[in-house]
Amino acid sequence: QVQLVESGGGLVQAGGSLRLSCAASGRTFSSYTMGWFRQAPGKERDFVASITWTGGSTNYADSVKGRFTISRDNAKNTVYLQMNSLKPEDTAIYYCATSPLPIATTARAHFGSWGQGTQVTVSS
Repeated sequence: QVQLVESGGGLVQAGGSLRLSCAASGRTFSSYTMGWFRQAPGKERDFVASITWTGGSTNYADSVKGRFTISRDNAKNTVYLQMNSLKPEDTAIYYCATSPLPIATTARAHFGSWGQGTQVTVSS
């Protein structure tokens, strides 16, 4: 099992930026595809972005394309989500997760270990 801890959330005005981090420990981090998901109050947990273990392939939800960038540093066992041009509708708890698949999958069912989440609030 991989243990995941997210950080970097907070309160930001619309148009601002935040960078989320997800630190992993336990089994070999670099062998996993990593993903970010988010869950707003009363809504499902939705896919945001994913990245393969080499970083060579990424995938994004349409709602964040061009604004968010996922990256990883396998030497630091950390995956990042740079969020720019934030909108009030980006407000949610953001979770990172691992997938054993060698593709930048978008399906929540393909992800196993989950972190506790970090709150992102975007004010208008």
